[in-house]
Amino acid sequence: MLQNSPCCDIIIRTIKVYLFEGRSTATAFIQGRNVCKMGFLNNLINGISLGSIYAVIALGYTLVYGIAKMLNFAHGDIIMVGGYVIFYSMTSFQINPYISVLIAVIACTVLGIVIEKIAYKPLRQATSLSVLITAIGVSYFLQNSALLLFGEKPVNFTSVVNIPSISLFDGQIVITGETIVAIIISILIVVGLSLFIKKTKSGRAMLAVSEDKDAAQLMGININRTISLTFAIGAGLAAIAGALLCSAYPTLQNTTGAMPGIKAFVAAVFGGIGSVPGAMIGGILIGVIEILGRAYISPQLSDAIVFAVLILVLIVKPTGILGKKVREKV
Repeated sequence: MLQNSPCCDIIIRTIKVYLFEGRSTATAFIQGRNVCKMGFLNNLINGISLGSIYAVIALGYTLVYGIAKMLNFAHGDIIMVGGYVIFYSMTSFQINPYISVLIAVIACTVLGIVIEKIAYKPLRQATSLSVLITAIGVSYFLQNSALLLFGEKPVNFTSVVNIPSISLFDGQIVITGETIVAIIISILIVVGLSLFIKKTKSGRAMLAVSEDKDAAQLMGININRTISLTFAIGAGLAAIAGALLCSAYPTLQNTTGAMPGIKAFVAAVFGGIGSVPGAMIGGILIGVIEILGRAYISPQLSDAIVFAVLILVLIVKPTGILGKKVREKV
């Protein structure tokens, strides 16, 4: 654990420069400190990149919960389905990577609608516990279906991003094409989704349903269609997240979406579940905390650190960073 600490890195770098390069102690210390600064910036960039992926996943959670008041824990496994669709589209059918992503978005959108119709629609008036158990059941169904169809052996995913890396400060900082695309895509999705919700008829219907389903229905809004649209958008975003995740971390198997899905849910709660900007903020923070914890504290404890920070935030602000208190009708 000590070997990963920035202070230790500075000391080691100082000794090496002082002994082997004949520099003064002050010069050696400054160079060692600069190296550590660059290492920190690299880790920060990687954290923002990972956090951007978490943010895209978290948007699916925050949409479904904010509008349908359901926790769709199968959301992470739709990421895995999207990854497999892209993988086999590119390898078996030699389809262009961008068209493969589009096919995955369509496939996952249809899957999201089917899951909502079969698994969740009959539970509109059921208790939260029933919905939660069903969501876990759907998650295991998707994981085991993928296990039967594709096997347990992980596959090497070919990145869909062909943008070259950017090197800064003589190669001390490297920003990969996957990082650039992940950050840009997440920003565009958050802005586009915010505009869709505020400016379009369907988006305003989603807002109305999130506020009061009964009143929205009395105003002529089709509740079932609005909730299906919400699941469709969330599943489509999961496919995009699958492309970004598997491009950045190119290993694909039936459990690929499980842990990222849980961490994205933590990000949604962290930022304030039901808030689109909150999902973005929560995702970025969770990604940065995870990468910095892995680099400077312990790779084994990075996940525990993420959940510990969530607990502390919820103790201070139970609704999350941008969440609002909601009064329950009695």
